[in-house]
Amino acid sequence: MIQGLIILNNPNYIPQAYHGTFLSWAVIVVAIFINTIVSALLPMIEGLVLIVHILGFFAVIIPLVYISPHGSAASVFQTVLNEGNWPTQGLSYCVGFIGNVATFVGADAAVHMSEEIDNAAVNVPRAIVTTMILNGSTGFAMVVAVLFCLGDIESVISTATGFPFIQVFYNGTGSYAGATVMTSLVIVLLWCAVIGFLATASRMTWSFARDRGVPFHRYVSKVETRTSIPVVAIGVVTIIPCLLALIYIGSSTIYNDVISLSVSGLYASYFIPCALLLWRRTTGQIATPPLYGDESDPTLPTTSNAVHPQSLSEHFTISHSDGEVVQPLLVWGPWKVPGIMGTINNAFACVYIVFVIFWSFWPPFTPATPQNMNYSVLVTGVVIGFSVVYYFVWGKKQYRGPLIEKEVKEFARHEL
Repeated sequence: MIQGLIILNNPNYIPQAYHGTFLSWAVIVVAIFINTIVSALLPMIEGLVLIVHILGFFAVIIPLVYISPHGSAASVFQTVLNEGNWPTQGLSYCVGFIGNVATFVGADAAVHMSEEIDNAAVNVPRAIVTTMILNGSTGFAMVVAVLFCLGDIESVISTATGFPFIQVFYNGTGSYAGATVMTSLVIVLLWCAVIGFLATASRMTWSFARDRGVPFHRYVSKVETRTSIPVVAIGVVTIIPCLLALIYIGSSTIYNDVISLSVSGLYASYFIPCALLLWRRTTGQIATPPLYGDESDPTLPTTSNAVHPQSLSEHFTISHSDGEVVQPLLVWGPWKVPGIMGTINNAFACVYIVFVIFWSFWPPFTPATPQNMNYSVLVTGVVIGFSVVYYFVWGKKQYRGPLIEKEVKEFARHEL
């Protein structure tokens, strides 16, 4: 995107693959600095990012709508395109749908920070729902605004910048400076998103390493004593993408094939808890503590199976010196969709995720060639195959989680 902005202002610039690699490394270095050196400022920085996000939305949409020539409502809501040359418009829609799906990846980021969030059972779901409402509403408004201000669609599709929205900004404002400022806001927000992704990914990696679920778990699970930051986990989740960025120098096609795992892999990871929750819900394997009790919920266990919070601290078994393994007792928390509506919601989520995964494997154009083929199905299969082999050969001998630290257990007993 930075290279696209350079091309907009300097048409003579010839982008090189290694330029993209170095720029990606620069983004990662800044994210590492904020997550390690100034990690204490991370909450404040994230708050500032939210402010920039909201103000940036208005800073882009107002001049775009005010200055740009507008298309008709028919051109926005009634015009359909099939740029992939698919035999039917329905296939074209399903394949193109994946581009919109990718924008919602990462909405679960707050879950991975739950051990560092006060009252996580309430605040984490609240953060997820608030994020979806805020970004969904502003995103929809921006999409409609961009479509009305699209202008010459051929120049947008064939733009030399590689990013159609940059060309839309320029076509709408007629100013290189205006388009540059508006694009810079998008770049800054995406850069800030990397900071948050690094924080959540490192916590998830550290947590899984603490449960002995990854290779070299004793090293990855180490925490810096002064700052309580999982520095090694941060190093792991940054070194890997830095190495992957080297592939871009040799072949952008192979690199894109590797990162194509982002949609299918993440949505597959969403499917597992959704499916398990649906199974537990429909088979009555989730207890209802009186603290949150809802005896009218027909999908929940009866009150005879209810569990008082005081007894929750007793469901632990000794595992090893690192901590204790929590027995698989599930109890409804304060945030849930009760009754049949909750079951319908879980079932819809599972069906929707399967739909997304299926279409994420399709190529964007027809006829499919080795150059435009979508190899995400191959990459996903390789990752799943490696994970299965790793588990049966080594992982099941080590993994005994999920673990809870002894200090957390004692705190829970004291609080309950």
